[in-house]
Amino acid sequence: MGSSASNLRILFVDDEAPIREVMRIELPRMGHDVTVCEDGESALKALDSNSYDVAVVDLRMPGLTGWDVIDHIKSNVPETEVIIHTGHGNMEDAIKAVRQGAYDFLQKPYKLFDISAVLQRIADKRTLTNKTIALESRLKAVEGSSDLIGETDGMQRVKSLVAKIAPTDSSVLILGETGTGKELVARRIHELSQRNAMPFVAVNCGALPENLVESEFFGHRKGAFTGADISRKGLLEVANGGTLFLDELGELDKGMQVKLLRFLESGEVRRVGENDSFHVDVRIVCATNRSLQEMVQEGTFREDLFFRVNTFEIHLPALRERKGDIPALARFLIARYYKKASMPKDVISEEAEVALLEYNWSGNVRELANALEHAAILSDGETIEIDHLPSSILRRNQTLTTSTATADHSSGESKTLRQIEMEVIQRVLEKNDGDKPKTAAELGIALKTLYNKLNQYQAQSIAG
Repeated sequence: MGSSASNLRILFVDDEAPIREVMRIELPRMGHDVTVCEDGESALKALDSNSYDVAVVDLRMPGLTGWDVIDHIKSNVPETEVIIHTGHGNMEDAIKAVRQGAYDFLQKPYKLFDISAVLQRIADKRTLTNKTIALESRLKAVEGSSDLIGETDGMQRVKSLVAKIAPTDSSVLILGETGTGKELVARRIHELSQRNAMPFVAVNCGALPENLVESEFFGHRKGAFTGADISRKGLLEVANGGTLFLDELGELDKGMQVKLLRFLESGEVRRVGENDSFHVDVRIVCATNRSLQEMVQEGTFREDLFFRVNTFEIHLPALRERKGDIPALARFLIARYYKKASMPKDVISEEAEVALLEYNWSGNVRELANALEHAAILSDGETIEIDHLPSSILRRNQTLTTSTATADHSSGESKTLRQIEMEVIQRVLEKNDGDKPKTAAELGIALKTLYNKLNQYQAQSIAG
């Protein structure tokens, strides 16, 4: 049986052997996992050891009745949907079933199509619930568009690779320094995939409590451990049909690495405290700022898991390696802060832009976003000037200016920031024998920006 987002775990309870045998065969053919019980006592035992999406319960059975089973479900596992099927029902039973929270009521004899249709509605409802859970998780963070911003060679390679691998179901490993936008790339892969209508669930492996990692991934049954007051779905189950993004994969301990590898090879999930496993269909995208290959050599990361998650590898360049993207990135981040579609080019003054280009950005795009939020607040919605930038960037700018001015002190000259900037441009241009595209790339600015600065410098020289 293939895994599917519509796959349900079903408890089927009936004292009639022929109908139990039919459902033991036919429900798996519909794509579901089924546990069959002959009476109420065995049904309660099954409910105490495993979780089910649906319980199909006969009302009249020897010993515990169907109503007893339903009462147990509603008191202990209310997330389990109940379908009542009976050959002795009447209108009063139907009304009572609705009042006790039953999802549907089927009168025997019924066709397989009838129960298949009810189960499909429950599967659709479960899928919608998972989407809602995933959406609520995403809304906890400030999110903008998942478009990948940048036209430098490094980002063009990233975008090209994302476009090629997104339509597949292959696993992807995203590598890059902290703050380079690994989750953004993962989300873009999901949005360009055939799974884009299903949940995208992101988890930081390094932030999970060590004693709850397995429960977070696989879920748990009520009472499985101290504090497990209710049954809970794991991240793999919530992401069923969609994509699970595992950030900081290298932080998982060896025990959890084994369990993750087993899931990747089988597609099976077993909640903590349960005996039975079930299938989910999830694409795994991983990311890390650590060298997993070095960890494999050190013995802290499993080699078989490394090969399993590394079908495709995407390297995200650090921001200092693609400074030509900073002007466009800055406008995008400011637009996201103001919740606008775009911002004009003059939203950042020329001096402020130069300061952004000269800064090292050890924290990458995340640090740039924080700096621009700081500046946007101080600018009161007006053009961002250099004085609006954080002091760390201003100190870096002042250090560069001072060191250059010191070199020229013997000549007695006092130079402006623009003059210093043009001297740097001229030196790099001469070194590259007048090759402007190469000069722009080395300076980390767009070619158009270089032409604009050269034109401004020429105009000032003529005026002077």
